[in-house]
Amino acid sequence: MSSLVLVMLVGAVVGTGVLLLVSVLDRSPVSGPAGLAQIDARRERGARTASLTADRRHRDESVRLRKVGAGVSDLLAARGIKLSSSITANLGIVGQSRETFLARTLLAALVGMFVPFIVLAFPLVTGMFGTPVIPLWLALLGAALGALMPWAQLNKDAEARRRDFRHVVSSFLDLVAMNLAGGRGVPEALQAATSISDGWAMVRIRDTLEAARLQGTTPWAALGQLGDDVDVDELRDLAAALALVAEDGAKVRDSLSARASSMRRKELADAEGRAAAQSQSMLVAQLLLCVGFLLFLTYPAVARVLGG
Repeated sequence: MSSLVLVMLVGAVVGTGVLLLVSVLDRSPVSGPAGLAQIDARRERGARTASLTADRRHRDESVRLRKVGAGVSDLLAARGIKLSSSITANLGIVGQSRETFLARTLLAALVGMFVPFIVLAFPLVTGMFGTPVIPLWLALLGAALGALMPWAQLNKDAEARRRDFRHVVSSFLDLVAMNLAGGRGVPEALQAATSISDGWAMVRIRDTLEAARLQGTTPWAALGQLGDDVDVDELRDLAAALALVAEDGAKVRDSLSARASSMRRKELADAEGRAAAQSQSMLVAQLLLCVGFLLFLTYPAVARVLGG
């Protein structure tokens, strides 16, 4: 039986290697639209990599992972498959490249596919099961669960970082309003507001404004694009308000302060909601402990009655 399990493992590894080799060596002719889509995807990849300067973790990403992920990304782009906008926004707020995410997803899927073989290897060898065959659906289920792990971790990290980013944006709005009240123009007010802190969110905003200055685009357009990249509505609202200041000469200092105040009230309400949810989970845990203790106390009497 052990030799049969070994043969199954070797066959699975060889089959996976053949599949990856065919995917890598597939050089079928590319149509014009597909070629243009690949060029656009590579251009967007370079822009995203350059925009992640505020997060130092992308510099520590493995080069091999990025190469594998780039191959997977090109393969998906050639077949017209794109990541959803929510995943792209989460990658933008976390500071992780799409290639690394795809490589980690592929690696996690491969590990998840072999987990059933590893877990059930001992029962199969000892003959605990009637047949030494692991169903294919079990391996596919393990691969699917493994592929979902990086996605779940990405959503969790993105939610936490987006909450921190909104907190920084509320402070940034107050600083911009104070600088506008001091008589500074919009670019000077934005630059002065970003120079207060060296936190990752403020550095991300500062790098965005610096890139806009070097590229010759307006700061509010760059902030709006950053809001789209990280899916933060408050940055889009700030970009629209600053555009009104530049185009129509509107006085939005009070509006920016009101937006910052409303954001802080929303953050306070969210914090209170999370605290209430944690308190509720603690109550459930205490209730379960009480039920377990009551069962422990009543079990001898119930067992004696039923046994008698």
